[in-house]
Amino acid sequence: MAINRGVRAILKALSYGGIDLEPSRQFANLKALDPMKPFYHTIDYKIYNDGHEVPTRIYMPGEQGGKPCESLGCGHPVLLFFHGGGWVTESAENYDRVCSRMASSTNHIVVSVDYRLAPENRFPVPLEDCYAAAKALFQGKFLLNADPDKITVIGDSAGGNLAAALCLLARERGEFMPKRQILIYPALSNDYSENSPYPSVHENGTDFLLTARKMSDYLDMYAGCEEDRKSPYFAPLLAEDLSGQPRTLIITAEYDPLRDEGEEYGRRLMEAGTSVQICRIEDALHGFFALGIKFLHVQESFKLINGFLKEVWEDA
Repeated sequence: MAINRGVRAILKALSYGGIDLEPSRQFANLKALDPMKPFYHTIDYKIYNDGHEVPTRIYMPGEQGGKPCESLGCGHPVLLFFHGGGWVTESAENYDRVCSRMASSTNHIVVSVDYRLAPENRFPVPLEDCYAAAKALFQGKFLLNADPDKITVIGDSAGGNLAAALCLLARERGEFMPKRQILIYPALSNDYSENSPYPSVHENGTDFLLTARKMSDYLDMYAGCEEDRKSPYFAPLLAEDLSGQPRTLIITAEYDPLRDEGEEYGRRLMEAGTSVQICRIEDALHGFFALGIKFLHVQESFKLINGFLKEVWEDA
């Protein structure tokens, strides 16, 4: 069902202005006051990136929630998750409900990485924190005894950017290589001005909560200098060579300024020889994945994710 005129008017009113960092962080942190949190089965664990502690939170699936990791045995499938928030807001704790639901809905262990945020820690620090967590997990230096072939990298929005960039960086460094990635309305470009080549930036960039102006503000806070914006690890769409990338599921939202760049990245991956599924959620807004499981868009997303993962395991 399309967004009606009344809802559009409300969305337009809520879409005004750019990013005011501290109020945005305070609003995001309200999600940590989740009354359901006592029922989440989690384990906190830290890895290190060049001496810095990077917190991670582990979510157990289904009936295995709350049991020691050892009881899961070797080889249980894992989703390595990077949260959204424009690289400047949100945290693993704020995403508790999302990750707990993800573990339950997919029957995967979920490992959520609490990477450092910009602008205090600009590019490439958040990416390097994510890379360090992935390296520890893939190389068996993590609390979980995970089978590297059963680890899927996943992220939403800025987390989708980090997931895609991590896979490019992993190919470059050769220390490990994910076999699957799931990118949920990922931010992959470096330009949300009137010069953007993507129609969705112009069509959806003013009235649907996430705006082109806000994306420009996020990039300004993430980039350490102008040269950073030219790096494919900052904006994966800039990568000239997309060969050797993992099997990919890309989920986009119809009323999202990031819609077209996500779908374009999928097409470019296909052209480079990667197996890719590109799925657009009709009538959805950016950020819908964080809504409750009763929302149809969320249910549709998990059908797509589970179908992708099932197909992967059947082909393995």
